[in-house]
Amino acid sequence: MKKLVCSAAALIAASCAGSVMAQSSVTVYGLIDTGVEYITNSNTAGNSVVKMPSLTGSYPSRLGFKGSEDLGGGLQAMFVLEAGFLVDTGGMNQGNRLFGRQSFVGLKNEQNTVMLGRQINMTYVASLKSDVIGPSIYSMGSLDAYLPNARSDNAIGYMGNYLDNTVTVGATYSFGRDTSTAGGPSATGCAGEVAGNAATCRQYTGLIGYDNKTYGVNVAYDKMNGGAGSYYSGGGVISATSSSSTDRRVGVHAYVMFGDIKLGGGLINRQTMTSTNTVSNLSYLGVSYPLSVALVADAQVLRLSFNGTSNTTNLGVLRLTYNLSKRTALYTILGHVTNSGKDAVSAEAGGSVNAGQAQSGIMTGIRHTF
Repeated sequence: MKKLVCSAAALIAASCAGSVMAQSSVTVYGLIDTGVEYITNSNTAGNSVVKMPSLTGSYPSRLGFKGSEDLGGGLQAMFVLEAGFLVDTGGMNQGNRLFGRQSFVGLKNEQNTVMLGRQINMTYVASLKSDVIGPSIYSMGSLDAYLPNARSDNAIGYMGNYLDNTVTVGATYSFGRDTSTAGGPSATGCAGEVAGNAATCRQYTGLIGYDNKTYGVNVAYDKMNGGAGSYYSGGGVISATSSSSTDRRVGVHAYVMFGDIKLGGGLINRQTMTSTNTVSNLSYLGVSYPLSVALVADAQVLRLSFNGTSNTTNLGVLRLTYNLSKRTALYTILGHVTNSGKDAVSAEAGGSVNAGQAQSGIMTGIRHTF
């Protein structure tokens, strides 16, 4: 009897172990980034301020969960839940959403991935390898606040990799691009999914790219329709309260490697068609140079101009990052912006400055990933 009980216990244990091995794998990950900033001309009186920024530092802070399950035949089920948060207050980012950065489930195999839910779209993906500064406090997001917030609610997404992962094709289609009404570039209140008017708040994006170890080129197309109560921000707030109003961006992004040195740049042409039509161009050029194993220097110049006007904004950014380990880094980032004409673009993402005024900022902080 004792042997029978032991054998049964061993069988149950083995069955449980097999069951555990068959379950989905789940990974918890994140990034915490904050520091102290000094910035000039931060109000209409031209006063400077010292503060701890909310939206981002060298990168936006986030907490994520991702997992997958092997379904056999090379097919996997997968999901991502990623929350953006404000380190200085503990509040939520992305329009106060719980999982505002990403929230989707899908299927994938070696070459193809299909996703359903809130996800980053192809405008965001296209510049990941060429933009050496990324979604920093002084960055492309200062000139066009949509770019670091290029995500779509209610979206079907596809990513495909071909020719030994050198060619990438991607697309998203959103039935209603932004359900949050909290305001700001990540919460424009355009929920869509309206009976009788499928174009309301609809958005579709596409990407085609080629990348190898030496260079890469990515082209993205992004078109969104308006809807009641919605607006688009970035280089000024543009009303778009009708589904016939559109905001279209076409971006070309490229980079080349010279050993460990990366040179990256691109151009984003934007056309808004509302009660008044506006055409603008955002160009950037940057370099990332490892001064040593631990110390990395990144520099970038950016320019935003509006066709047919004298409104122009120029932004220069310099960042030094010292890696204490693979997961922890100290950094200092400097930004200086000049505005001409009616432009009132702040050096910092989400900041403010008077029209035609220059602004300088410096931030020193710490970043930890896990």
